[in-house]
Amino acid sequence: MKKFDINTQKISKSVLALAGLLFIVIIILAFTSGDVEKIETVAAPQAMPVEVSSPLIEKITEWDEYTGRFEASNRVEVRARVSGFLESVNFVDGQMVNKGDVLFTIDDRPFKIALDQANGDLSQAQASLKTAQDNFERVESLRESGAVSIEEFDRRKQALEYAKASIQLSQARVDNAKLNLEFTRVTAPMAGLVSRDRVNEGNLIDGGSSNSTLLTTIVATSPIDFYFTGSESDYLRYVRLARNGERRSARSEGIPVFIKLQDEEDFVHEAKMDFVDNEIDISTGTIESRAVLENKDHLLEPGMFGKARIAGSAEHEAIMIPDEIIGTNQSIRFVYVLGEGNLVTTKNVTLGPLHSNGLRIIRDGISQEDKLITNNIQKIRQGIAVTPIETELQKSESGELAIAKIE
Repeated sequence: MKKFDINTQKISKSVLALAGLLFIVIIILAFTSGDVEKIETVAAPQAMPVEVSSPLIEKITEWDEYTGRFEASNRVEVRARVSGFLESVNFVDGQMVNKGDVLFTIDDRPFKIALDQANGDLSQAQASLKTAQDNFERVESLRESGAVSIEEFDRRKQALEYAKASIQLSQARVDNAKLNLEFTRVTAPMAGLVSRDRVNEGNLIDGGSSNSTLLTTIVATSPIDFYFTGSESDYLRYVRLARNGERRSARSEGIPVFIKLQDEEDFVHEAKMDFVDNEIDISTGTIESRAVLENKDHLLEPGMFGKARIAGSAEHEAIMIPDEIIGTNQSIRFVYVLGEGNLVTTKNVTLGPLHSNGLRIIRDGISQEDKLITNNIQKIRQGIAVTPIETELQKSESGELAIAKIE
């Protein structure tokens, strides 16, 4: 009996030890299983989140931009038409002048003397004409009776014609002297803004020739002209648009031109094209155009640079995307697109011009159904898996580009 109890105790201890061992194994397996799952979870790569959006589709008019320079609509160099001593300057440098205002006065005393002399010569010629007329009338009545020879008659007739010619010559000298006296008052040939006086009072100036002394200049700045040049291909495109009725003719219909200055962000000055040159410059392959704009506040000055924008197409539906998402591979331009299985793919695109606020017109390569990747462009590459976040390209009322998440 005692021996049976001892065996029973041994069996009980063995069972308890085995149970304990199983319990420890289960606990170890439980902890080990959790670590394996955690390791597997950590090892699994996380797909990069990226924002995707369809391209923006809008009806737009494409704009072409050109750099040009403002020039005065009229400009004259003021020079004297007679030589002499400059007696007075009758304007303030930089003031507005009207047509006919006296700008300079030349000492007129020598010209008055010349006029008096011409008038004296005219009086002498008139007296000689009277004498020649009386002498001719006397022999004219005697000619038929033969009391005067033919030679005498002819001589007196010639003397009369000479006296008449002398009158014409003397009168011309009087008119010239009057004109020279008038030219001693140098007047403004047009209204505009006068420059400084290039010659001061008391100086002797030359006049009446192409090398006459330059006294000052006058420019008309209201309206003011803006000149710019375009390429031969641009010219051909505009002509074809006009012939197809897609745009007004630049030569005859005064298409609008919008101009901005160097310190301006927007094209706020509206002008109208009124001139296209009659030939292509063979040295540059360009053709010159001119736009005219009002300048009533005289903000614009001749010589300023500006940038002009004119319509380069008819209104049409265009695909546009943010310019910064376009990649470059040598001469190839491409965009990242969300492909099947959320894998990154690329599509080559043909670019058009920048339209506005960073939006680039796309001629070919993508469609409205494509999902463009719009962020993390530097971190992704073709073939990797990503987590797409749906967004939408939007333009605000002010025209600013925004990317809104789709809830």
